[in-house]
Amino acid sequence: MKSINIKEKLTKFDKQWHPHQIALVDDMQVILAKISGEFVWHSHKNEDELFYVQKGVLEMRFRESINSNEEYKEWSEIVHEGEIIVVPKGVEHCPTTKEGEEVHLLLFEKQNTAHTGEVQHEKTQTEYPKI
Repeated sequence: MKSINIKEKLTKFDKQWHPHQIALVDDMQVILAKISGEFVWHSHKNEDELFYVQKGVLEMRFRESINSNEEYKEWSEIVHEGEIIVVPKGVEHCPTTKEGEEVHLLLFEKQNTAHTGEVQHEKTQTEYPKI
């Protein structure tokens, strides 16, 4: 049992959209990530996710299908430094930042949560390095 210095851990990697595990809490993992730009639309069928903005401003985009013609209702929430947002299971979302801005995130999610849910994309990660 030792304290974890989040700022120090963030100096250990530069790669964006690549989560790094810093702790486990029961069946939950605590993850750090650096992001910039737009991620991919995805959802997690059985898991909630908590995002804490350590640095920068996160735009969390959401959408839900309104008919079978692939028409969506879309909205977003702005999450500032020092704030959290919880994305409930099953909700389609897309984390985004302002052009050129790097945002630092701390996330809480179940250990079996797939990075991009059922979506496979070039940004999808299957292994989270432990730092």
